[in-house]
Amino acid sequence: MSGAAAAAATADKKETDYSLANPNVLTAYKAAGDISTKVLKELIPQCKAGVKILDICIEGDKLLTAECAKIYKGKSVIKGIGFPTSISVNHVAAHFSPLPSDPEAQNEFKEGDLVKLSLGAQIDGFGSILGDTFVVGGGEISGRKADVIAAAHLASEAAIRLIKPGGKNWDVTDAVQKIAESFGCKPCEGILLHNQERNVVAGKKEIILNPSENIKRETHSFEQGEVYGVDILISTGEGKVKRMDCRTTVFKRASDLKYSLKMPTSRKTLSEIDKAFGAFPFTLRSLADEKTARIGVIEPQKHGLLQAYEVFEEKNGEFVALAHSTIALAPNGTVRLAGPISFDADKVKSSHSLEDEELKALIAKPLKAAKKKAKKSAGGAAEGQAATASSSQ
Repeated sequence: MSGAAAAAATADKKETDYSLANPNVLTAYKAAGDISTKVLKELIPQCKAGVKILDICIEGDKLLTAECAKIYKGKSVIKGIGFPTSISVNHVAAHFSPLPSDPEAQNEFKEGDLVKLSLGAQIDGFGSILGDTFVVGGGEISGRKADVIAAAHLASEAAIRLIKPGGKNWDVTDAVQKIAESFGCKPCEGILLHNQERNVVAGKKEIILNPSENIKRETHSFEQGEVYGVDILISTGEGKVKRMDCRTTVFKRASDLKYSLKMPTSRKTLSEIDKAFGAFPFTLRSLADEKTARIGVIEPQKHGLLQAYEVFEEKNGEFVALAHSTIALAPNGTVRLAGPISFDADKVKSSHSLEDEELKALIAKPLKAAKKKAKKSAGGAAEGQAATASSSQ
């Protein structure tokens, strides 16, 4: 073997496999998912009438950072917030996470508010993001709130089962549409679900919800080894969400674009973003100086270096529900890495129901097939044990 060939072979050996074929990758995704779920469980009871939404957003980010710091100690592993805590109430659809200086920082939870809470952790560039919907004060949920919560839950469960090796993106779109309409609701128009990779939260494969008539219909198949963010947003209205008149505070670095920024403040802010958050979404609250951050993101955003997660809303008086899971298409079936935890069928009393037998049967299926019992040996000792996976796996 020549010296060049030997060097190339050595480089190949050292190259890290960041696919699910590497068990360490799934471990990292699961660790991030465990953190996301733990923080969600801690935050939900804190969302009480009279509590400021901003305070819970700040607390959520603190908890995510603290929990990530507890694992992979002493290793050169980048970890932290994979998606900043965002809390959108009632008709507000997504990405509400105000700054202390914003007028909306005074917004408080009210009894009966329909709350959508999104957050996520990332370990070594593998993010597990989730989103849940619940009602402040708890108890039995009825009327349009129950309709939209039930629709989002069932649509999410169907989508998770349809995103499987060999499945097609439009099958997911159609199922979500059909389930939402069964409850007198609509998916929020143009919402995109994406595959994920290391340091990529929005990959090239897309699933669109409630597409407009002029949308270009590109079809693709799902494959084993892929990871998806299943972000389901359902509205009691027409689903035509629009940008809300408030400050955008959540951004993500567009790492594939380059531009020589002119303003020193812009260069300083972008450098801080690259070092602290990499390719993951962040809130301006997390930057060292809020005033500098507000100014510093203007030029990078103008030239496409930052992607804005604008706050969207439905018509006032409508309700929007969220069910966001991160799933992995593993060799032995779908793994739910992170997802909502609040849905309780005994408390959600919708006057509607899903009548489509095919979709009902789909949702009833476990994510993983039951393992077959191994044949007993001559000595009578079982070589394996049957296990049935539940839909919560």
